[in-house]
Amino acid sequence: MDIYAAVEGSTAAIGYGLAAIGPGIGVGLVFSAYIQSTARQPESSRMTLPYVWIGFAVIEALALLGIAFGFIWQGQL
Repeated sequence: MDIYAAVEGSTAAIGYGLAAIGPGIGVGLVFSAYIQSTARQPESSRMTLPYVWIGFAVIEALALLGIAFGFIWQGQL
């Protein structure tokens, strides 16, 4: 019973920590696909680079939305 009394803090921080796993995997997949496509066809690297940055920005925007909603809904559970 004493263990439960010692646990304090926000569950939103734990939730965002778990939610950050998805964007981390997504960013890794985007850049690994770019590296593989550049290794297979090096002359297409300039054409595909803007798509890499767009994908990275979208994934990071979703991660920032996750932390924003975590702060918004912090005390409502």
